[in-house]
Amino acid sequence: MALSSFFRSSRAVFSTAILLRAVFLVYGLFQDAFSPMKYTDIDYFVFTDAARFISQGRSPYARDTYRYTPLLAWLIYPTTWQGFWFSFGKVLFAIGDIVAGWMMFRILRSYQNMPQERALKFASIWLLNPMVATISTRGSSEGLLGVFVIALLWAVLAKRILVAGLLLGFAVHFKIYPFIYAASIVWWLDDDQINQGRAAKTKTPDSIVTQALHFLNPQRITLAITSLATFMGLNVVMYLSYGYPFLEHSYFYHLTRIDHRHNFSPYNTLLHLNSSPKANVDHNSPPSLELERLAFLPQLLLSAIMIPLALSKKDLPSTMLAQTFAFVTFNKVCTSQYFLWYMMFLPFYLPDSTLLRSQPIGLTALTLWIVGQVFWLQQGYQLEFLGRSTFVPGLWAAGILFFLVNAGILGIIIGDVSAKRPQARAVRFAKKTS
Repeated sequence: MALSSFFRSSRAVFSTAILLRAVFLVYGLFQDAFSPMKYTDIDYFVFTDAARFISQGRSPYARDTYRYTPLLAWLIYPTTWQGFWFSFGKVLFAIGDIVAGWMMFRILRSYQNMPQERALKFASIWLLNPMVATISTRGSSEGLLGVFVIALLWAVLAKRILVAGLLLGFAVHFKIYPFIYAASIVWWLDDDQINQGRAAKTKTPDSIVTQALHFLNPQRITLAITSLATFMGLNVVMYLSYGYPFLEHSYFYHLTRIDHRHNFSPYNTLLHLNSSPKANVDHNSPPSLELERLAFLPQLLLSAIMIPLALSKKDLPSTMLAQTFAFVTFNKVCTSQYFLWYMMFLPFYLPDSTLLRSQPIGLTALTLWIVGQVFWLQQGYQLEFLGRSTFVPGLWAAGILFFLVNAGILGIIIGDVSAKRPQARAVRFAKKTS
């Protein structure tokens, strides 16, 4: 009864979410001060060092391993000031978590027509999730990215196409991967959606030209022009300010990165081997095929082409979940921070999902997902902290197991979304927000 009354109050839920992050922030200060194992993520020191270089009139890329847009360093500029301001970035990222959760709640209420109590319960998957709160308060910027992505979803559902284009261009500039959503959004914006849910025309277009003109409706053109102009405009400004290092570290690096630490991907062992200096290399022999360089082929084929074309017209938020899940699962670098990329879509997918309707399937999937991580972390701990060689079979087998678990869950998600009928909920949502 007490739990039920808790979820009837949005003030109670959001106050608890804020308190949860405040507790983690304070606890992190104590752990950093008194424990040899620090709470603050190493990436946060990279961010703050980059901000410090900016405050000195230098490039953020003077900081080794800074692989992000300069905007991120500028956003946390106050961390260069003295005192508690060093934690400003963590507070900003935690606030981003809360704002993203609030937008999830609003979308659930308006788009999926949920009662407030039910909407708060599903939004709490994000808001009251200790993993989400921990990652942001340790200094990861993923929570801030969540604001841009969920705002993008809101703008598309609300038919605010100009705003959606601005957000899409900004999100892709901030972090490359949201570009995959362009395909699903464009495919979703057909005449059936534009004409407010009316039945599609039964007449087949007479020619390819007619089909192309039918496809290029004003909403799609507006989205394409606005998002491209925003993305390119930001890139031009950053390039003029910081030169080629901006392109190298923000974009080109991610095409060839071979990070192998804390990497759950099945490519982990291969990346580690290829990152080692090659001894006794015969320079006259033909170059060997580096399999990890082809990893983007199945990844992009699934996340940016096949899934959007097959699912986006049925349920856009759940399609974006399937895209993100596929992108992370098949990525050659997969860390725990990436899990937040798809967790932000769970509140929209889970209400009508097999994972929730069938407890045996849902509990089994969750258990295997956790066990897969624990198995990998146990092997990784022995390697990185105890110096034991666990590459084969331990770490390699753990990566394969976790990949198979995630592939199975992805199959369930795709099956659920493909079984749905195209919905006209966006029409009601657009009317409520207009």
